[in-house]
Amino acid sequence: MSEATVLVVEDEPDISALYAGFLEERYDVTVAETAAEAMDTVDETVDAVLLDRRLPDGSGDDVLEYIRENDLDCRVAMVTAVEPDFDIIGMGFDLYLTKPVSRANLLAALETLLTRDEYDDLLQEAAALASKRAVLKAQKPTAQLDGNEAFDELVSRLDELNADMDAIAESLSTDDYRAMFRDIGEA
Repeated sequence: MSEATVLVVEDEPDISALYAGFLEERYDVTVAETAAEAMDTVDETVDAVLLDRRLPDGSGDDVLEYIRENDLDCRVAMVTAVEPDFDIIGMGFDLYLTKPVSRANLLAALETLLTRDEYDDLLQEAAALASKRAVLKAQKPTAQLDGNEAFDELVSRLDELNADMDAIAESLSTDDYRAMFRDIGEA
């Protein structure tokens, strides 16, 4: 996997510099200090967003809504001093971290976000291939499937994906699964 791109949305320069310092060794980090800058910066190249809820020109909630409404394929962790309340129930973030956040917790949160994203990508590819395999098995005689190079490659790739997903699944929690399947349900 290539170096992931992380957008840190934080209006306090000391905190954004601290987070960037924690992350730069492992990730390609960009910092935005306002909601407007975040919405201008976030695009399909961003893998994960660390998003403060209180920004000088608006709310991180608005940035999150912008990300989801524009179907940007990135994971979002709210990293904020705002204590969670019932308003978070309908919000489309993946993790909620309350400040202050340690280096270890920030790195763990990013690993969780990226693992969920990788698993989700593998799951979607596997589902598409499984559907193709099922259609071909239903429509073609076994004699035509046996030894067909394209079909063998499809089955082989599906086996690889299943093994990769099993390996990742060992590190996922129940919350990880809930978050991933929420995303699938919204697709």
